[in-house]
Amino acid sequence: MAKKKITKTAKRRLTVLTPIVILAVGYLAFTLVTTVIQLYKLHNEEAELKQELTELKGDSKELKTEITKLQDKDYVARYARENYLYTKDGEYVIKVGDDEEEKQEAKFKIKEEYIFYGCVCLSFLIVLYIVIKHLKKKKEKNKKIKRQKNSTKKGK
Repeated sequence: MAKKKITKTAKRRLTVLTPIVILAVGYLAFTLVTTVIQLYKLHNEEAELKQELTELKGDSKELKTEITKLQDKDYVARYARENYLYTKDGEYVIKVGDDEEEKQEAKFKIKEEYIFYGCVCLSFLIVLYIVIKHLKKKKEKNKKIKRQKNSTKKGK
């Protein structure tokens, strides 16, 4: 089968358009991925907000019952001692807290989206590296073929 000769203008066109097309495809892929991530986050947020709404409706019922309880003076006195650390004469208050553990756990959490964006960038760089290597090998092959053609022409 006869090989088609590629003209210099066609080669120039390819060398100019190939990186542009690769960048455009990369940009579109990145935009698509970020849009999908945003939709996923919004879907999760919607589910969380619906759950929070049902919880708030339940809380409103509890608060209405709490209002009726707060009209009793004995209940108000006990409530103040439990929640606001009021004491009677001769009583002592000892405060125990668990907030420190939660703060330490929050410091070491890594956000998933940063990991995802890092992986996307890394994979894009790997693909870009492979494409560049492939193009270099192709250029080297073309140079070898030209040398062989020149050496056969000189030998004749």
